[in-house]
Amino acid sequence: MSKSRLEAFSDGVIAIIITIMVLGLTVPHSADLAALLALAPVFLSYALSFVFVGIYWNNHHHLLQAATRVDGRVLWANLNLLFWLSLTPFATGWMGENGFAPLPVAFYGVVLFLAGVAYNLLVRALIALHGRDSALATAIGSDLKGKASIILLLAAIPLAFVSAWLSWGLYVLIAVIWFIPDRRIEKALTA
Repeated sequence: MSKSRLEAFSDGVIAIIITIMVLGLTVPHSADLAALLALAPVFLSYALSFVFVGIYWNNHHHLLQAATRVDGRVLWANLNLLFWLSLTPFATGWMGENGFAPLPVAFYGVVLFLAGVAYNLLVRALIALHGRDSALATAIGSDLKGKASIILLLAAIPLAFVSAWLSWGLYVLIAVIWFIPDRRIEKALTA
């Protein structure tokens, strides 16, 4: 399979994930502000998940820009990532519909954590294919930001049972950290 087919397939899956999430939003059944406010947890969950899926899409794009080819290991690592991302609409809906109850917030963290691990595996598969001295490997470097995010997600999961809002706050913090696109790959490719 060519790199461009992998990119197109991944873009399609990510677009479907976002579509499923937005279709999970319900329209208020009355025209007053109270009806809209009652949907705040659902909308906040959607907004956070949209940002996370967008972050993965953006970084996936940059990652594959630096790749020159793909192999079977990369294809499976990519499918692993897409699997965990495909659970985002379910985790988002469960968390939002239940007003940030501890178990759904923890489950949301599990999905984010496993997507983060899967993305890391995809990065490692691409580096193994392209070599430790490749532009991709140089751009990724020690990946402190990625490792710190995984550790924060791992901490947020049990924290949800102490304070779901603190756990949710960690999810927001991670999204803020990644909101500005990672420029390491762009810099390495232009160097």
